This record gives sequence, C-alpha cells and structure tokens, in this order.
Amino acid sequence: MTSGFDAAIGLGSNLGGKDGNIARAIALLTAGGDIRLVRRSRDYASPPWGVVEQDAFVNACITVATQLLPHELLARCQKVESDMGRVRHKKWGPRVIDVDILTYRNETIETADLTVPHPFIAQRAFVLLPLAEVAPDLLIGGATLGQLIGNADVSGVHPLTAPVKS
Repeated sequence: MTSGFDAAIGLGSNLGGKDGNIARAIALLTAGGDIRLVRRSRDYASPPWGVVEQDAFVNACITVATQLLPHELLARCQKVESDMGRVRHKKWGPRVIDVDILTYRNETIETADLTVPHPFIAQRAFVLLPLAEVAPDLLIGGATLGQLIGNADVSGVHPLTAPVKS
C-alpha cells in the first residue's frame, strides 16, 4: 500500500451529465465493499485529448484501498464502464465514462490489457492535476507529480469547484 491507498484511478466523461457520471461511477465501483474510497479530487474541466473534435471533459481522480488483484480491479473498472453504457467506437472518442487504473501499489505492470503506471499519465494534465490532490507524494517513474505537472500542458484544465477546506 502507498500512502494509505492501494490504487489511483482516473475517471472522465464528456457525454450527458458529466459530473453525475463520475459520481455514479465512483458509487458503482465502491458499492461491493471490496473497494473502499480513500480520497476523491475535485472535478476538473478539460479540453479533449487525442481526438480533439468532441465535447470537453470532466475528469477526477480517486485513491482506493482494495485487496483485489490488478486484473480483478481492471475487470471491475470495465464492468462499471459497461454498466453505465460505455461503447467503444473510436479510440479517445466521446464516452459516457472512462475508468482507468493509474497506479497500483508500487507495481509496474505490462500485460496485453493492463499497463501500470498508466502509459500516458505524464502527458495528461487532466490526470496529473486531480491526482496531485489525492496523492500529492506519489512518484511516477521517479518523478514527483509537481515535476510532471511542470512539464505538462495545463492550459484549459481547471477545477470546477473550490478546494475543500480541512
């Protein structure tokens, strides 16, 4: 476990009630009790990435505690996507929900269906900014999130709400 959590998960939506889709995905992911929410970032607005001719996204990150193995967690993420009606027509195209495992403990995983840390994490400000809220001490490939954010294009990515005061 890393800093009180086992995995960091990124969520995104650009169809329908985007913020509601993210909240519903988190609720579905944690409903069984074998995945416990540790921290949740604010929702962030972000321009589309990859395929840019589509509606803007809302993104968030969560950290979770779980005893599920990485591929079991992946199966749960994909089940949430399927249950919410995600259809994969086009890579990086519009989606009702996207649920990605960003990190799993301190492991590096490279299989046909799962790469952890997520292969595009360092290029995606819409992942890095909310991830820094929930896992500020996380290192990715030996770099701090602050270093990665400093090298990323953060234009157009901004929180939709003010920070929660402790």
